[in-house]
Amino acid sequence: MPTMPRTAITRLGDLAANDRAALDRLLDTARVGHVGLLDGGWPVVIPTAVARDGDALLVHGSTGSGWMRSLAGETPVCVTVTSLEGLVVARSAFESSMHYRSAVVFGRCTSLEGDAKLRALDVLTDVLLPGRVAEVRRPDAKELAATLVLTLPIERWSLKVSDGWPEDPDDDVASSAWAGVVPMTVTYGAPRPAPDLRDGVAVPPSVVALAP
Repeated sequence: MPTMPRTAITRLGDLAANDRAALDRLLDTARVGHVGLLDGGWPVVIPTAVARDGDALLVHGSTGSGWMRSLAGETPVCVTVTSLEGLVVARSAFESSMHYRSAVVFGRCTSLEGDAKLRALDVLTDVLLPGRVAEVRRPDAKELAATLVLTLPIERWSLKVSDGWPEDPDDDVASSAWAGVVPMTVTYGAPRPAPDLRDGVAVPPSVVALAP
C-alpha cells in the first residue's frame, strides 16, 4: 500500500492552520468536496456533496459509480473543500489574491451498512437542508440498495486560511490606486415550486429557513 502523503504546507506556510476546530468549521459549511483518486493509473477528481459527521467525512453516491466502488475498496483518496470568501484587491495584479479557507483530508474510505448507513444518509440530508429528514418519507429498500455511503476518517489533513490585507510594496502604496478587500458570501434565492407541485402544498419549514 502507498505511504500517506505528508500534510505540512510548504508554499505560503504562514497561512497554515493546525486548529482542528477551524477545520471542523470549514467542513461544516462546505457543501461540495472534490474527491481525488487514481483510476486506471489516471488522476480523477470528482465533485460531490460531503458532510462532516463527528470525526469522519461522509460521501454518498450510486452503487453503479466506478469511482465510488473503488473507494469502497479502500483505494487511497484525498478530499478537498474550499470556501471562497473575498477578493483581495491590491494595487497591482501581482499582489492581488483571495480570501479563502481550504482543506485537504487524506485517507481511505469504508462503506457503511445497515443502521449506520441510514443514519449517515440522514446526516447528509440535514446538512444540505437542515430539518428536511423530518419532512420526507424514509428511503425504501430499493433506494438503499442503489446507494453507497462511504466514511473517511478525519485523521490526516491540512488547512490553509487566507484572510489578510493586500501586501503592496511601498512604491505601490504611495500610488493613487485603490486597495482593499471585497467580501463574498453565498445566499439563497426565493424558492421556486416544481411544475407538478399539487395546489395547496406549502413551502416547508426547512426551505422557509433558507429563503431570504
